[in-house]
Amino acid sequence: MIRQEVRLFVCAVQFLTRLPTPQLAGFQPGWIHQGARYYPLVGQIIGGLSALTLYIAVHVWTPWIAALLAVGAGVALTGGFHEDGLADTADGLGGGLTRNRRLEIMKDSRLGSYGALALGLTLAVRVAALAMLAQASPLLAAVALLAAHGLGRTAAVAAMTIMPYGGDPGMAKEGQPDRASFVGLMVAVLIGLWPLAFLPPVAGAGGLAGGLLVGAVPAWLAWRLIGGRTGDVLGAVEQAFEIGFLLAVAGLAAR
Repeated sequence: MIRQEVRLFVCAVQFLTRLPTPQLAGFQPGWIHQGARYYPLVGQIIGGLSALTLYIAVHVWTPWIAALLAVGAGVALTGGFHEDGLADTADGLGGGLTRNRRLEIMKDSRLGSYGALALGLTLAVRVAALAMLAQASPLLAAVALLAAHGLGRTAAVAAMTIMPYGGDPGMAKEGQPDRASFVGLMVAVLIGLWPLAFLPPVAGAGGLAGGLLVGAVPAWLAWRLIGGRTGDVLGAVEQAFEIGFLLAVAGLAAR
């Protein structure tokens, strides 16, 4: 039992990041889907390394440079996995007039104008919010970044649980396109929530509300326009949650 859970965690790390991991013997594609409960923990590893980058850099350079380096560290550690999903989702939902055409665009590896604009603007907003937080309190910024990464992956697991699969099952990035289990979602929520204990209660609650509000936007659009989620949509949900969370925490910290 414990050995299988370790396998699922390692599988989640392999799927979501570029971090070196042991080779998994007897790999089964279903492990990617089953390991979704550990996506928030993987996010917290990425968020922790990004937060460490931010906290060290802010004592050497300006908050803006520190925020750029922290966001860049997160992108490097994941290979831009979620950012790619955001860009593909923006291209597909923004550029297609029919469901089939939207899905076709989302499968295209080329970056379109909607994707480029979404990617550029969201990266800029994340950097700006982090810089604002780092200027107010480097420690608060680091904890907020840790929490945002973990909870963003939790939001993606929630979308996997609630939303039906809207794409071609043979093209599912997360392995089996079935809905994630409710038990797996509960585990993911428990893992994702613990960093909020280190934030001021108002900032934590506000960040959670902001993340849920913004993260729901790509989920709702995808459900309406293509009938559900795809792997790209999950990436867009994760990124949108991070943005909403960081914006809310930054705004509350400034007040």
